[in-house]
Amino acid sequence: MKRSGPLLTLLTGLLLALFMLSLNATTETGASSYGEDTTAPDPSASSPARSPSKSPSKSPSQSPAAKAPAKADYAGRTDDDTSAVSVSVRDGKAIAYYCDGRDTESWLKGNVEDDGSMRLTGKHGAKLDGQITGKKVRGTVDVDKETRKFTADQAVKPSGLYRATAEVRGAELDGAWIVLPDGRQVGILKRGDEPEKAPRLDPETFTVRVDGDVLTARPVTP
Repeated sequence: MKRSGPLLTLLTGLLLALFMLSLNATTETGASSYGEDTTAPDPSASSPARSPSKSPSKSPSQSPAAKAPAKADYAGRTDDDTSAVSVSVRDGKAIAYYCDGRDTESWLKGNVEDDGSMRLTGKHGAKLDGQITGKKVRGTVDVDKETRKFTADQAVKPSGLYRATAEVRGAELDGAWIVLPDGRQVGILKRGDEPEKAPRLDPETFTVRVDGDVLTARPVTP
């Protein structure tokens, strides 16, 4: 029993030393953890500054569409080369004349949209659907239940559309001419209700002689 006393004392000392070492380690860990700066980071310091957003530039497709001319005249032929077509445009209005130079003709009129499209109508169900593109009008004309495609180029005098009306020796005369850009002419002269090929119009004076009388033709506009 006397020998166990020192051993017990030594064992007690070792346990106390281990307890103190463990307590010291725990205290240092806590100090290290709670000693760190827990302040939230400033978002402005860590995030890069945003540059002002730029408004998107307009692409070519967003550019305004071309508008119909306020004043223009066109003259041309049907694609099958059987007839002529002339169109006169003034401030959103249009008048057109279709003629085969023999016995068939039609006057048509209507509006021109801002984009250059037009839908003109005439007697007996006649109609013309056209589109101004650059210096041309392309479309279709429907007269006497026959539909023909046409292309009419912008006209520069003396080309264009002309008309003359008069009473000669008791007969009502009504003549219309399409003067094409190449100088050719297509027209019909009516004596009352009887159509015939129109005599040639003088492109310098815009006059024509009918049965010995001189008629003066005027440009046709809406």
